[in-house]
Amino acid sequence: MSAACDFVLLRTGQKMPLIGLGTWKSERGQVKEAVKYALSVGYRHIDCAAAYSNEVEIGEAFQECLGPNKVIKREDLFVTSKLWNTKHHPEDVEPALRKTLGDLKLDYLDLYLMHWPHAFERGDNLFPKNPDNTMRYDYTDYKDTWKAMEKLVEKGLVKAIGLSNFNSRQIDEVLSVATVKPAVLQVECHPYLAQNELIAHCQKRGLVVTAYSPLGSPDRMWKHPDEPVLLEEPGIKKLAEKYSKSPAQIILRWQGQRKVVAIPKSVTPARIQQNLQVFDFSLTEEEMSHIGSLNKNWRYIVPMITVNGKLVARDAGHPHYPFNDPY
Repeated sequence: MSAACDFVLLRTGQKMPLIGLGTWKSERGQVKEAVKYALSVGYRHIDCAAAYSNEVEIGEAFQECLGPNKVIKREDLFVTSKLWNTKHHPEDVEPALRKTLGDLKLDYLDLYLMHWPHAFERGDNLFPKNPDNTMRYDYTDYKDTWKAMEKLVEKGLVKAIGLSNFNSRQIDEVLSVATVKPAVLQVECHPYLAQNELIAHCQKRGLVVTAYSPLGSPDRMWKHPDEPVLLEEPGIKKLAEKYSKSPAQIILRWQGQRKVVAIPKSVTPARIQQNLQVFDFSLTEEEMSHIGSLNKNWRYIVPMITVNGKLVARDAGHPHYPFNDPY
């Protein structure tokens, strides 16, 4: 891949930019400026989700920056959003998307993902809980949710649909019933969770993989005191020196060279700009292999809750929870 190729083709024929701006954990009050800045320095891919509770602000940024008389046309921008766990009931899918479109002030999405395979109790509370703090689940089959998502493509409301946080078995189950096949799988992915088997599984089946938390999500909650810090990894720091780049840029380049889209989140202008500057150099095959060999199967993003004073995986008891399988 030449250093300058900055997009990947989806099975729909759409061009999906290899670097997008992630918006999870971007505070209201910060996210609008972050999106406007990103668009001003050349980002053409923004990753959103209803569950991030900041789509209204992102919509304000789009309204100011996009349009027929503006620098950026709607068709030049790739926008992703996600269907939340409380909206898996087939009847809730289209209204949930229409709410997202209204918030983002858009007529269509380029990509709409099912955020997780497992469902929560229907309603408008994003995190419905029992008195003991455990989640209130719903058991809608994600294959039924998928069939409802396909109708959104038929109606022209979304150009492509896909999956997020699904394991290989669940992806194959969706493919077995799909009339409109998933175009993308979005999962946590970085050198400590390289996802080599899952990426191979997807690429063989025509799905593009998007990496969330590609830099190891240094700012998230549920931190482990003794967890490895990806941006401090010696091998990556050495490559950063060699190429006069930051460790983050080395990691993002590694993903792009394996045709994996990455959506680093930042609200800091210098970092937003730096994360896009990864198309003017290439890593050698040996360097690519070295980064790939750092894998520890270390998953940073496992939603946790406290039950009876103990920290437990919030959704592990759900029959559709994805992370009980090897990949």
